[in-house]
Amino acid sequence: MAERIEQRLEDRIPELEQLERVGLFTRKEIRAVLRKASALEYKIQRRALRKEDFINYIQYEVNLLELIKKRRARTGYSFKKDEIEHSILHRVHSLFNRATGKWKDDVQLWLSHVAFCKQWNAKHQLSKVFSTMLAIHSNKPALWIMAAKWEMETRLSSESARHLFLRALRFHPECPKLYQEYFRMELMHAEKQRKEKKEFEQAKMDLGEFNYSEEILNGEMARIVYRDASQKIKGVEFQLAVLSIAKLFDFTQDLQKEILESLQARYADDPLTWDYMARRELELGPLQPPEHSTKHKKVSEMAQREERCCAVFDEAVRAVPTEDMWKCYITFCLERYNRKTNSEELKQKRLERTLSVFSKAHESSLLSEALYKQWLQLLLDSNLSEKAVEVAEAATKNFSQSVETWQMRLQVLIQLKRDGVTQCFEEALKHVESKGTLPLWTLWVEWSEGTNSKEDTETLYQRSLHATTPAESVTMKEMYLDWTYRNCGYKKVKRLFTSLCENRPFSLDFFRKMIQIEKEQESCKMLHLREYYERALREFGSTNTELCFFKDLWLDYIKEELSHPQGKPENCGSIHWRAMKMLQGDLVEDFVSKYTLLQTGHL
Repeated sequence: MAERIEQRLEDRIPELEQLERVGLFTRKEIRAVLRKASALEYKIQRRALRKEDFINYIQYEVNLLELIKKRRARTGYSFKKDEIEHSILHRVHSLFNRATGKWKDDVQLWLSHVAFCKQWNAKHQLSKVFSTMLAIHSNKPALWIMAAKWEMETRLSSESARHLFLRALRFHPECPKLYQEYFRMELMHAEKQRKEKKEFEQAKMDLGEFNYSEEILNGEMARIVYRDASQKIKGVEFQLAVLSIAKLFDFTQDLQKEILESLQARYADDPLTWDYMARRELELGPLQPPEHSTKHKKVSEMAQREERCCAVFDEAVRAVPTEDMWKCYITFCLERYNRKTNSEELKQKRLERTLSVFSKAHESSLLSEALYKQWLQLLLDSNLSEKAVEVAEAATKNFSQSVETWQMRLQVLIQLKRDGVTQCFEEALKHVESKGTLPLWTLWVEWSEGTNSKEDTETLYQRSLHATTPAESVTMKEMYLDWTYRNCGYKKVKRLFTSLCENRPFSLDFFRKMIQIEKEQESCKMLHLREYYERALREFGSTNTELCFFKDLWLDYIKEELSHPQGKPENCGSIHWRAMKMLQGDLVEDFVSKYTLLQTGHL
């Protein structure tokens, strides 16, 4: 092994001598490079190879190349690249080849080699990398697409790109993305040939020796790809994807027409088809030439386009009366309403249209829960409070078991300061299951805190502890403790804490809240703090629940004993010993390091 390493280091000497001779590196730097290279070589020649060692070696060589590049730019010396850079590049490629040969399944390693080849313009080497990578990772369509794009866009070889796409489709005959990119490539090839032919004709050159097929120039190859794909790939999404690609090229009108006809014939009942046909009306050109259009005419033209879109959507919801179809219609209306315009008339028209569509969808009983929420928000933003209350009530009738819908209705009533909030809360709790009602209870008690008497709010808190699930009651206990302290004082909250501690479960924040309350008192007693810390440690000390925060609790306990006037520093050793028994894994090391910092006064 040592002989092989020595040989590899000797192979570096010519390039290092050149670096020193031309003044890019000093003798001291050359020695440092040799020392580093020797250490890296030994790491990659071991029996038990590690991927990280190869990555570090490659990164070092890349950094060396970047340094040489910067020093060349600074000194203005641009010669001897064959003896210097090319030698390093060859070594990096060799390292990548060894690494990818050893860890063939690591796609990121292959992509790093690809990126390196692109950065240093190693086209011949990159072609080999793609070939080897695709032989191993033929099951990944994205890699085939990457290789084909490089052949098309960098090497300008449409023939090679086509060959790669055809090979890829043998492995993935039903991959929509592959067909889309193949379709795009054929259109790009046709556009490139059209431009070449036009330039030759402008230069009045004889085209006899060049074979420009009219079929290829008109995108017939792309049409073949589309027809083949349509037989294998079902779904309106693919049709719309290839149609959007075809629209990027100005010579594909016939192809676009064919795709559109196929879309309408095969997917007439799909909401996405109708959505596309409706939105297409926005793209129609203006009736008046742009130079003769005034601001008023532009607004009028846009209003007419939107009306045409809505006419198609109206036909759509009659032909395909589904929730998804109404969702497409409403989404379009909301998008148009949210667009900025200086015309108040157009803005009002859009609002009225959107509210009308929401109402029609509701009447058809085809409005989803999420859309009810959007409808309500729009009504509130438009100051239509009466309608908002009506819609909120309708939403809870249609989705009576949904906590989110009831929460939405209650928020509307609270925001508008309407009567009947308590009755609505009671009605909500009758319809929904007890599990998952925490958002309703938190909303209720928060509303009650600002509206009802202390007695009513306390009664509500106590009721919530019994009505919620044990896991959800934890949050209510924390809120109850906080509210009691704010409104009833320290003595009452201390009694409440003792009472709540009789019924599990608890959270660590529950105990932390009580500790914080005690520390805020003028006569803060360490005896009470010690009790709260011990309760918390007993509760969480025997399980892994919230273990990370549990570690901080031990440290806080020690800090209190050290810093409190009534604290007993002699207890810290006992607390530390108990913590070391309870904590596990990495938390022990973290605890020890922080405890050391605490002892030295750095924490």
